[in-house]
Amino acid sequence: MKVSDKEQKNNQQIEEVTAQTEDEITALLIEKLREVLDFMHSTTNEELLEMVEDTVIEYAKEHKMTSQMIKRIVDRMYHAFRGLGVLQPILDDPTITEIMINNHEEIFIERDGQVLNAKVKFESRQKLEDTIQTIVSKVNRVVNESSPIVDARLEDGSRVNVVLPPIALKGPAMTIRKFPERPLMIEDLIRFGALDEEVASFLQQLVEAKYNIFIGGGTGSGKTTFLNVLSNFIPKDERLISIEDSAELQIVNIPNLVSLETRNKNTEGKGEVTIRDLIKASLRMRPSRIIVGEVRGAEALDMLQAMNTGHDGSLSTGHANSINDMLSRLETMVLSGAELPIDVIRKQISSAIDIMVHLTRFRDHSRRVVQISEVLGMEDGEIITAPLYVFEEDGEDYRGKIIGKLKKTEHSLQSINKLKLAGKNDVVEQFTKA
Repeated sequence: MKVSDKEQKNNQQIEEVTAQTEDEITALLIEKLREVLDFMHSTTNEELLEMVEDTVIEYAKEHKMTSQMIKRIVDRMYHAFRGLGVLQPILDDPTITEIMINNHEEIFIERDGQVLNAKVKFESRQKLEDTIQTIVSKVNRVVNESSPIVDARLEDGSRVNVVLPPIALKGPAMTIRKFPERPLMIEDLIRFGALDEEVASFLQQLVEAKYNIFIGGGTGSGKTTFLNVLSNFIPKDERLISIEDSAELQIVNIPNLVSLETRNKNTEGKGEVTIRDLIKASLRMRPSRIIVGEVRGAEALDMLQAMNTGHDGSLSTGHANSINDMLSRLETMVLSGAELPIDVIRKQISSAIDIMVHLTRFRDHSRRVVQISEVLGMEDGEIITAPLYVFEEDGEDYRGKIIGKLKKTEHSLQSINKLKLAGKNDVVEQFTKA
């Protein structure tokens, strides 16, 4: 086979290199191997890995390289062709929960609640843009200069948000909320201190008895994780419809499950499927319950109407700083899509939602349930709630970890009809005693 001029040049470069950095060596060998692959129709993962190893070992024969360096370069080259390049090792690290890419040279990670510099970077801005397009195209999403913001997900379910220039001033930005390898269960949350066994049992009984529960909290407070944990209390013989912007929920114990995901407009501005569209469609699918991953706008009205029309036991989440703030935000969301009197909206909310749960991320980076309240109804035009459990802080330990727990208030659960209808008469007294 005749060697191309470009390949001869690359060979000459390799011979002349004596003290290159790992980044430079990796880039050089990727380009060399890419030329070989251009002549091949396709390769399996095993064939590609063998070719990568051969390329690196051949180079190492003439240049001093440690075995660790050889292994790192092999991994980086393989990920460049089959994975997501410099991101792949970070994605494969189970201790990392979030990846924050400010531009192709600035990558930060979250590990154990701490935000750290990842100390890696993309080869170029173009490489980051190519990686973004690879991710969004796999879930049939489009992101470009005219539509610069998109939500997507990775194959493992990890949540991805992308913002492109001109909106992102420093270059393409991407945030990845990693998907846990194993869905967290209530036992995990108890172990982490997010709540205790008494509160966990209380919430389990409410979910099983079909109380409508709404989970609020700030960004990164663990709302989706908590929603997923509660969903695993749903009896296995029920039919569940889950609705999300980007599918994240890991519901593993419900056989009769339909998972729905929104769709953005195509390049012609058509084909959008919103949360509202999916909620309306779900009502014709004979659901026992509906889970709406997160409400942000006018779809709040559709969710409330679903809860009010025979779909008890539904669950959802929203962004807010407190339970009262969440109720106010729900009012604003409904108003954004319907011109209804505020009294009517509040009536809808108070009759639809039974229980409000609020989560907070504390200064020690722990995520905890800080309040559980019952929605009692309307009084003098206002929604009335009663706190059932409230978190009380008792200081910090020597490591700076917050000490405290959820404590039962003087209020007891007033609405017990659903517990009785579910045949839970034995637990009614336990959870209605102040």
